[in-house]
Amino acid sequence: MSALTILTGGAGFIGSNIAGALAARGEEVVICDRLGYGDKWRNLARHLVTGFVAPEDLPGWLAAHAGSVKSVIHMGAISATTETDVDLITDTNIKFSNLLWDWCAAQDVPLIYASSAATYGDGAQGFSDDNDPAALARLRPLNAYGWSKLVFDRFAVDQIRRGRRRPPQWAGLRFFNVYGPNEYHKGEMMSVTAKNYATAVAGGRVRLFKSHRPDYADGGQLRDFVYVRDCVDVVLWLLDHPSTNGIFNVGSGQARSFADLMAALYRAVGREPAIDYIDMPETLRAKYQYFTQAELGRLRMAGYTAPMTVLEDGVTDYVEHYLSQPDPYR
Repeated sequence: MSALTILTGGAGFIGSNIAGALAARGEEVVICDRLGYGDKWRNLARHLVTGFVAPEDLPGWLAAHAGSVKSVIHMGAISATTETDVDLITDTNIKFSNLLWDWCAAQDVPLIYASSAATYGDGAQGFSDDNDPAALARLRPLNAYGWSKLVFDRFAVDQIRRGRRRPPQWAGLRFFNVYGPNEYHKGEMMSVTAKNYATAVAGGRVRLFKSHRPDYADGGQLRDFVYVRDCVDVVLWLLDHPSTNGIFNVGSGQARSFADLMAALYRAVGREPAIDYIDMPETLRAKYQYFTQAELGRLRMAGYTAPMTVLEDGVTDYVEHYLSQPDPYR
């Protein structure tokens, strides 16, 4: 009887939060990831894990365990928007994803995978998770990471359009600006909340970029900040609703400013906001997003009704239950 869930990127930020939630439900989880030399292992230290497999060994592992896998959750990727090795991105984010799609289709195993809001580029085409091939073709990502995620989204939709063999369930999740526990290994790719916690709790002054557009105040640039707990809840809901398929936005559905975010952080640590605004580097200005906001209509129409966490509530929970604790991991 199929019993195992394969979780790629399972030691990473979103992946380890999913691993913890699955373990709490009594699921048997096999982690496909690399742990490296740092503290990434701590993301999994609290959770019962059935096994580990390196990404390069996964094809052989799948061949040996066909019939034992009940679902594949594919969170693994080169996720740095600054990565310039496009061959590495192609191998990891596209070819590996294609391999998992083909295996899940052949073995009749559900596939839930991480897409990204980076597919929307500068937002000129809006933030609608329209699954129509023509709508997908109009998107213009700003970096190779976003492009790779869009390539696989388009591949999945095209396979369906052509009537080719597909996983019994497939769902691509376009995560927006995710924050929360277990992101500490990400370094410069951590959320602004995690990066600035130590400064805020010490009563220091944080730095945000000035606006270089007249229609946005300094610190008024807007993002859809989504608490990682909500991302996990969507994944669990999909596992429990195997007839739900397609590409879905996963965000709060509400754009908030970086100034709002920092105000929430300072108040969560019992201090008044103290913010300095600095010039944005010239190299970023042409590609900088001033607004993102997930349209959640498709997810709601599919039947997901749970409310998304309000920014202030999410930041407060993050600070009180994780960042301020001796062990900040989930």
